[in-house]
Amino acid sequence: MQPLRKGRLIARLAQSSHDLARAQALRWRSFRAPAQGDAATEGRDADAFDARCMHLMVEEAAPGGALLACCRLLPLADGGAIATSYAAQFYDLARLANYPGPLLEVGRFCIRPGDPDTDTLRLAWGALTRLVDTRGVAMLFGASSFSGTDATPHLPAFTHLAAHHLAPARWMPAPKAPEVLRFAIAPRAVRATPMPPQIPPLLRSYLAMGGWVSDHAVVDRELNTLHVFTGVEIAAIPADRARLLRALAAEAPVRIPA
Repeated sequence: MQPLRKGRLIARLAQSSHDLARAQALRWRSFRAPAQGDAATEGRDADAFDARCMHLMVEEAAPGGALLACCRLLPLADGGAIATSYAAQFYDLARLANYPGPLLEVGRFCIRPGDPDTDTLRLAWGALTRLVDTRGVAMLFGASSFSGTDATPHLPAFTHLAAHHLAPARWMPAPKAPEVLRFAIAPRAVRATPMPPQIPPLLRSYLAMGGWVSDHAVVDRELNTLHVFTGVEIAAIPADRARLLRALAAEAPVRIPA
């Protein structure tokens, strides 16, 4: 993928071990440090999946510019390879093994804590859209995280997801993790409520594209999160949203010096 530029920002794939180390450091600040609280020190979030993945980076264009966002991307030829995904450690994805098209797992999506620039997320989506179109991806999938392992503050969000955004039965992930929170079936009166503010921004983006979620959340005490499996079928993205994403993907390409 050619790098994309928007104003002061560039989106590109990692090209070196140094790039990967920067991404792992940002992931650590986003996922590991909050879980450690006052005991947090500098470190890297790294595992065996990193070697199998592409790593998308959004950074400041100036020399030595800061890394503002990153995620890792695992392409799968079709659903037959779904058991090799990161998400398959936490969810029973047997139904998705029959998915006929190429899939792309999006993981560890994070934005530098305190970064207020909405162009960061827009450019990341533009780069993802270009990869999806180039590779003929039929489904994006991954897990969307809610901060903390106490479900109480997230119950309005889970009720809304259960009422409006559950996966189709033919693709529905089943529980696999040792500790899960099953969603309550929403009463009919709740079904007309607007999306609650407890739903994280990244999951909001997926839902706006017609995305769906599992019927339960996994309790991840290592990362101090609750997360839900999330899928987006590319063909189901609303036409106006697809046009917006492809406009972002058409930002002027740039060349990165070797």
